[in-house]
Amino acid sequence: MKALLLVLMFITPAALFALSPADFDKEFATSAGKKLEVDLKTGGAISIVGWDKDVVAVKGYREGRDGYDAVLEMEDGGSGIVIGSHYKGSSRNRNGSIRLEISVPHRYDMHLETMGGGIAIDNVEGSMAGKTMGGPLKLSRLKGTLDLLTMGGAVNLKNSDLNGKVKTMGGEVILEDVTGDVKGSSMGGKVIQRNVTNRSGEVKGREVNISTMGGDIDVDDAPLGADLHTMGGPIHVKSAAGFVKAKTMGGNIDLDAVDGWVEATTMGGNIEVTMTGDPANGKRSVTLTSMGGEVVLRVPAGLSMNIDVELAYTRNYHGEHQIISDFPIHQEETPEWNEENGSPRKIISGTGEVAGGKNTIRIKTVNGNVTIKKI
Repeated sequence: MKALLLVLMFITPAALFALSPADFDKEFATSAGKKLEVDLKTGGAISIVGWDKDVVAVKGYREGRDGYDAVLEMEDGGSGIVIGSHYKGSSRNRNGSIRLEISVPHRYDMHLETMGGGIAIDNVEGSMAGKTMGGPLKLSRLKGTLDLLTMGGAVNLKNSDLNGKVKTMGGEVILEDVTGDVKGSSMGGKVIQRNVTNRSGEVKGREVNISTMGGDIDVDDAPLGADLHTMGGPIHVKSAAGFVKAKTMGGNIDLDAVDGWVEATTMGGNIEVTMTGDPANGKRSVTLTSMGGEVVLRVPAGLSMNIDVELAYTRNYHGEHQIISDFPIHQEETPEWNEENGSPRKIISGTGEVAGGKNTIRIKTVNGNVTIKKI
């Protein structure tokens, strides 16, 4: 008896939960390439795993105060398996759901909808679409096409080969170790992209395209360029080729290594850009605009440039405001205070031509230094 008590002491709550029998347990003979359709009007989490059987296995667990008023219906529709849930009688003011654990053949299409609960898919190839009214998306080892939405929750997509999109209305998005053309977006959270590349040879792919209504953007590598937009938060790109377009309504922009052209705008923050690659190869123009911050640009020594800098400083600003350049430029300052743009301000202009002036370098900021460095 003492030994039994000791064993029970070391069983975790999760293990006890796993030992609970399913409220629904059914298997369907099927074949690869068919489709799973799920519509949980009661809400509930959906977890799907691919396996080496021509079988769809479904386990359902009632959860919540009114879970036992929930009904789960399952059938073989010929072209695949159809699963739906609803409440007995009225669904108003119900607090319950059905959580599903489903195994499908590795190659299987799916359309998933739930009124609330996370969606997890692992080790499946096919067309995967759907939405949840609230819950995280956890996606791994997928291949095919993707179109998934959560109305509120984090998105994590990793170790996959896909085309498509994932979106959350409020939460963090992480794309990691993904090959293909996948767009991740958030209406209110940061977007992080690490080791996301195009499918070499099979698909040419597109640039990294990320937008969020309020959050950080962090891109590890953008070999075909990046178009990035956040309504409020910093933007960071570790490496990019071709081009980078970056815009934030409030935050710093840091582009560590860009082999191409750059357009970067912040309404309130610093900008720091380092250009890399062969300065004689392709378009190398740069436009950097900050409405209040420092701007630092590092360029290769042999870059052909036409430099145009405009630095404004307001009468009530007492910090540093100067143009510092490793290249020869001519500087002028307006003698009078200009009051046309709100606070009275003066403007320091810097212009110069380097090695033929092929690429336009245009920098504009307010109340901050502008530094142009030679690499």
